[in-house]
Amino acid sequence: MKTIITTLLLLLSLSAHASGGDVKLESADIDLSDTASLERGAKHYVTYCLGCHAAKHIRYKRIALDLHLDESEILKNVAPQGAGIYDQMHSAMNGHDAEKWFGTTPPDLSLIARSRGADWLYSYLKGFYADKSKPTGVNNLVFKDVAMPNVFWQQQGTQTAVIKNIDGHDVVAELKLEQPGQMSPKEFDHMVNDLVNFLVYVGEPVQLERQAMGKYVLFFLLMIIALAYLLKKEYWKDVH
Repeated sequence: MKTIITTLLLLLSLSAHASGGDVKLESADIDLSDTASLERGAKHYVTYCLGCHAAKHIRYKRIALDLHLDESEILKNVAPQGAGIYDQMHSAMNGHDAEKWFGTTPPDLSLIARSRGADWLYSYLKGFYADKSKPTGVNNLVFKDVAMPNVFWQQQGTQTAVIKNIDGHDVVAELKLEQPGQMSPKEFDHMVNDLVNFLVYVGEPVQLERQAMGKYVLFFLLMIIALAYLLKKEYWKDVH
């Protein structure tokens, strides 16, 4: 019993660490039925993320089908130049160069929303702040000492950390927008939310179909249970 309890506590602590630790995460507004948001998120991913991060578990053809868009529209407005409709979302950067420049190979983000969670991603992408001690010039509130640069610095602007001493330790209490970017904070929030919405979709493109089918499966099971109960009563009615 002690071993079981210890294991459960360890799993809970690891889960809390993966979700952002002591950092309070912001809530992402995920709506996979909002195809306009998913299309905008796909555009943002290709523009800002695909240069380093692949999403090879999804093809442009599948995106076109799920978002009810023409293949030509996906190739023109979403996919990078030269991509084919049946191509996976491959990064243009090879692993050798990535490791040389950043110290590690940027991960494929096909399943990042399933492993980290939408709120973690949303908070992470908004959590970059200036830190001159880091090679990239930035740090992150959710992912301390992150190697990734802030690819949204032009849109978001420059954030600085407000440091407070708590129990003898310097901690980041909040982030302050020091220099505004090209977007207002509200516009930037919408942009990041669309991107996270798209990553949640990529993690499980059939999620809406699965949820819709689940209702019918539950109804079928309830019907089977009801029939089994009536049959049991019929068999045992004469048994005393």
